[in-house]
Amino acid sequence: MEALPARILLDYFLHAVKSGKPDLLVSKVNGAWKPVSANEFGRKTRAFGIGLTTLGLDHDDRIAILSENRPEWPMTDFATLGIGGITVPIYTTYLAPQVEYILRDCSAKVIVVSNERELAKVMEVKGRCPALTHVVLVEGKLPNAEGVVSFESVVKRGEEALKLAPGAWDERVANVNPESHATIIYTSGTTGEPKGAVLSHANFVSNVSTCSTFFDVNPSTVALSFLPLAHVFERMIDYVLFSRAATVSYAESIEKLSENFGEVRPHTFASVPRVYDKIHARIFQNLENQSPTKQKIFRWAVKVGKERLALVEKRRPVPGGLALKYRIADKLVFSKIKARLGGRFQFCMSGGAPLSKEVAEFFWGAGVEVYEGYGLTETSPVLTCNTPKGWKLGSVGKAIAGVQIRIAPDGEVLAKGPNIMRGYWNKPEETKKVFDAEGWFLTGDVGVVDREGFLTITDRKKELIINAYGKNVAPSPIEEALKQIRYVANVVLIGDKRKFLSALIVPNFERLEGWASANNVEFRNPTDLIRNKKVRALFDQAIKLVNGDEPSEKRIKDFALLATDFTIEGGELTPTLKVKRRVVAEKYRDVIDGLYEKAEMMDAAVDKGSDKMM
Repeated sequence: MEALPARILLDYFLHAVKSGKPDLLVSKVNGAWKPVSANEFGRKTRAFGIGLTTLGLDHDDRIAILSENRPEWPMTDFATLGIGGITVPIYTTYLAPQVEYILRDCSAKVIVVSNERELAKVMEVKGRCPALTHVVLVEGKLPNAEGVVSFESVVKRGEEALKLAPGAWDERVANVNPESHATIIYTSGTTGEPKGAVLSHANFVSNVSTCSTFFDVNPSTVALSFLPLAHVFERMIDYVLFSRAATVSYAESIEKLSENFGEVRPHTFASVPRVYDKIHARIFQNLENQSPTKQKIFRWAVKVGKERLALVEKRRPVPGGLALKYRIADKLVFSKIKARLGGRFQFCMSGGAPLSKEVAEFFWGAGVEVYEGYGLTETSPVLTCNTPKGWKLGSVGKAIAGVQIRIAPDGEVLAKGPNIMRGYWNKPEETKKVFDAEGWFLTGDVGVVDREGFLTITDRKKELIINAYGKNVAPSPIEEALKQIRYVANVVLIGDKRKFLSALIVPNFERLEGWASANNVEFRNPTDLIRNKKVRALFDQAIKLVNGDEPSEKRIKDFALLATDFTIEGGELTPTLKVKRRVVAEKYRDVIDGLYEKAEMMDAAVDKGSDKMM
């Protein structure tokens, strides 16, 4: 499909509004799915934008958004862009100090919050944010506090202003140009202090224009949006949907995703790998409760799907016998998987982190096409992408039009293109660090490009483990191999500046409890399980399987089992579910030190015994 001609992001807003759709946006209100028409979306967005100007907002002022996905999010975004302002999204998972940091760093004048819970965070820090003049509450009871107003009251202020000056909105939009700053998106801070990436209208438009040509998205398309709009990936996807006047349905939450799939019946959605991992794990857990006959049929179907996929991926014809087997497998098994996605599924996208090849093969084999791409907040975000016209499992696709990819001598992925950020807000020195002398953006990721031009990401440069002997070890491939063990839910590899690798492992307790019951292991809680010798022996076997005949520096010598998984609330995960290795290493420092102290004591004992024998 051809891209919608656009200069600035407001062109996508205008296109969506002109569609006149009765259900441009859909969200759940008081237990029922409620549509927002294109006309209402346009009216409220324009009015809210002009309403912001009556509060003193002007060109280049920053307006923060602290809200879950809901219609008021894109209303605020487009309203801000329309008056020449700069949108600053904030994750609702952030605590008050993190919210304060962003508000102070970008000097936001206004923040729009979705409910009383988010309002409480802002009110806690408002006194320490000198630039913040107004807090706009979308729903909930307004407190008796200066500068706190309702979303609807700002809309009404704008409506009154537009009656007096009907052309005010159009005049504002006319002053916005492609090089105008559109947003400041703060990185999630896996490796340090969050930095605000400044992206222009031109940055985003270049990405949307290219990515909108990859898939068949049109006004009849229904998409389910559940990744936070504060994340650049979901935000760009939503702009693509607006450019096609597709229907965007906002999920209630990740927890209610399964229910929402059945209610919305989307054609498409975008997600991060952890969600696909959980769906994959849940399917196999449910399989354990089925009869031996059904389990046998399921495993046969999966095998048939992989056999067919191996040919399809290489663009080879599928023999008639295998095609027949696949149709049977689809009817008996795969159709049920697609039914869980609502029954109208066409394709989905994955980004934000590497997707396990095994998980990708399972979904593709089942007819669930998951197109993986790659990019960063700083690149608006897509640099490479698998598409229906060219895909390779295990890779993140080829460079999109206008983007150049180069691999540095040390393996780092470098990029150039019209989607690369202007720099980090108020951090010129940090900006210099991510561009080389020739203007290439340093992604911080390590990867390889094959002969066909497909990029594969092998790890984060800063996450490479350099052991005590100077050997480099990429942790991700080893962690992914361990996650394929059915009793492993999560894992973090340790070993930087150490003599050997160790691992912190979070068991899949649902499966582990079933195994324990079948093997006469008594337990009352997860702590009992991880302390049990039989359980430890089970994981020891798993690690030996993964170690195989790998060289010594890539073998896990010891491990610790954790009773609780990593969470956003606990600080170990970013809002996009990436593990914060530094936080994990600090939180479990005593456990980690214990693993290496135990090894040193054992080595000392061996040395002492050797001395006695001599």
